[in-house]
Amino acid sequence: MRTRHVNLLITLIAVVLFSFSCFCISRMTQTSNQLTNCRNHISEFKESILRLKNKTERNRQELLNAFKEMKLDISEKERDAQNAVEKKVNASDTNETVSDAFEVLKFFFPHLRKVDRIYPDVIMGREKTGVTFALGISTVNRGNYSYLKQTLTSILSRMTLPEEKDSVVIVSIADSNENYVKSVVDMITKKFRRQVTSGSLEVISIPAYFYPNISHAARSTDDSEKLESWRIKQVLDFCFLMLYAQPKAMYYLQLEDDILANKMYLTKITDFVHNITSNNWLYIEFSVLGFIGKLFKSEDLTDFVRFFLMFYKDKPIDLLLGDIFLVKMCTPGEALEKCIERNKHIRIRYKPSLFQHVGIQSSYPGREQYFKIAVFWLYHHMAKSRESSDFLAQRIEHTEVVAKEQNKERVLSRNCHENNYILMNE
Repeated sequence: MRTRHVNLLITLIAVVLFSFSCFCISRMTQTSNQLTNCRNHISEFKESILRLKNKTERNRQELLNAFKEMKLDISEKERDAQNAVEKKVNASDTNETVSDAFEVLKFFFPHLRKVDRIYPDVIMGREKTGVTFALGISTVNRGNYSYLKQTLTSILSRMTLPEEKDSVVIVSIADSNENYVKSVVDMITKKFRRQVTSGSLEVISIPAYFYPNISHAARSTDDSEKLESWRIKQVLDFCFLMLYAQPKAMYYLQLEDDILANKMYLTKITDFVHNITSNNWLYIEFSVLGFIGKLFKSEDLTDFVRFFLMFYKDKPIDLLLGDIFLVKMCTPGEALEKCIERNKHIRIRYKPSLFQHVGIQSSYPGREQYFKIAVFWLYHHMAKSRESSDFLAQRIEHTEVVAKEQNKERVLSRNCHENNYILMNE
C-alpha cells in the first residue's frame, strides 16, 4: 500500500514536471515567434525607411532638375528678350554700349572727361563677339599709295571658313580725312561684302576729339616735331584699337595695313598657342618686325594700354612693349642676363615669321622704308621648289641673322637706349 502511494506521487510529480516543461517550451516558442515577428517588423521598418529615403532623394533630384530647367528657361527668355532689344536699339544706343571699354582713357586724358561717351565714329559690321581671335589693323592715308586692299585680301583669303567664323578682323581708320574714310569703307563694302555681312570684318573710325593736344611736347626742329607727333599718334591709334577689340575675343593679334600673311597662318598660330604648356606668357611674336604679328591675351590688353598711355610721349610702341617686360618681370639690381633668360619664357618667338612687311611708302609723309623679313620669302619659295632640308636649314640660319640686323637698324634709328635694345633682341 505504501509503495503504491509512492508510485502515485512519483507519477504525479512526473506529470507536473512534464506539464511545466510543455508550458515552458510553449512559452519559449511563443516568445521566439514574437521575437521573429519583431525582427521582421524591424526589417520591414528599415526597408520602409530606405524606400522613403530613396523616394525623398528622387524627389529632391527631380526638384533640382525642375529648378535647373526653370532657370535655363528663364535665362533663355532673358537672352531672347535681350537679343530682341538689341536688334531694336538705334546707332546711338549701340555706341553707348561700345563706349564702356574706353572709360580708361578718361584717367589719362582730362579733355575726354567732358565727353559723355567715347566711341568710334563709324562702325561697319555686326559687332561680333565671343570668338577666339580678334585681328586689329590700323590704317591711315598714305597719299597716292595704299596697301590695305592687298593686306585684307591676304589676311582673309588665307583663313579657312571655320577660322573665319571664329575670328573678327577689325580695320581702324585713324584718319580724319573724310574722303579717305569714305574710300576705305567703299572699298571694303565692294571687295569684302561677304565678310562684312557675316560679321568677320568690321570697320571703325577713330573720332578726332580722342587725340590730346601734343603741341607742348619737347622738340628741336620742325621735322622732328612732325615725326614726334606722328609717332605719338601711332601709339594712341593702337591703344584705341586694342580697347575696342578687347571684349570681342580670347586673343588679340596686332597687324598693320601693309603686310602679307603666310599661308595657313591662323592655323599655325592656333596650333602653336595650344601646344604651349605654360599659360604664363606675356605675348607671342609671330613677326620680328616692330609691332607686327604680336599676339596678346585679351584679358591683358587693358594693362598693356594703361602702360602705353603712361609713356606714349616717350617711345614708339614696339619699344614700350619691351619696357613693360622690364617693369613687370625684372627686379631692381638683378643681373641683365637673368632677366633676359626669363624673357625667353614669357616673350615667346615663333619661327619663321608668319607676316611680311611689304609697304614701301611709310604712313609718315614723304618717308620710305624697306624693312623685309628674308626668311619669310625663303620659306615661301623653298616650299614650292622642295629643295633639300639641309640647304633650307642653312639658308634659314643665314636669313634670320639678316632679318635681325634689319630690325636692329630700325630700332637704333629710333634712338632706343642700348640696354633696352639688347633685351628686346636677345
